Amino acid sequence: MLNNIDINKMNRLMEENKDAKQIISQLLENYHTSVSMIAHEIRNPLTLISSSLQIVEAQHPEVKEFYNWGQIMEDVGFMCGLLNQLSTFNNSGTLHHSVFSIERLLKNIAVSFAISLDAEESDIEFKSSISSGMGDFTGDKIKIEEVLLNLLRNAKDAVGTNGVISLSAERKNDTIIIRCADNGCGIPEDIADTIFDPFVTYKENGTGLGLSTVKRITEAHGGTVTLDSSPGTETVFTVTLPV
Repeated sequence: MLNNIDINKMNRLMEENKDAKQIISQLLENYHTSVSMIAHEIRNPLTLISSSLQIVEAQHPEVKEFYNWGQIMEDVGFMCGLLNQLSTFNNSGTLHHSVFSIERLLKNIAVSFAISLDAEESDIEFKSSISSGMGDFTGDKIKIEEVLLNLLRNAKDAVGTNGVISLSAERKNDTIIIRCADNGCGIPEDIADTIFDPFVTYKENGTGLGLSTVKRITEAHGGTVTLDSSPGTETVFTVTLPV
């Protein structure tokens, strides 16, 4: 799996050497195709296994009492989720552009997230502040939504059953600035440098692909994502996107 350092080095090399750009571009295309094919070939039979196990459980509820049945179901579910996230991560640098209202997208995401908390009868307090008049944005609407949902889900995990999450956005000149903050457990300084690396996770049952996907999608749009956090204080992820 290529990490962010590998990708950045290859990008610099492609900028400096036209011949290298052609070779590396072809290698990357083959690499992404191979990852997609492998994930696809594994996910299909695994999905069938998962479906079969669910049918068995529905027809024979007594299997829930079998030793390790619950763990087996969790492991299969985790693998299915991991393969889905791997496909998402692998394709996160490929954008399908359209022109849309970034303000409307952000407000819709905020409303949907608030509704999901209400549906769970969560004690988490959610606040949003989306500036008006941010104008149209050209980018991949679905992938920008994926970025924000990943950050909100991480914030939710960080605060647990009780805490405060906030989502804010504004436009400064030709830059959209989006901040997702929480007052959860915080991220120690010694692991902050690796938090965006693929398959690096400090959460139980985490895949380590969520924040990597956030970074790749943001950078594919020409933007940046930064982290400001320390244990016991507010954690803030800031996404900047050029208009």
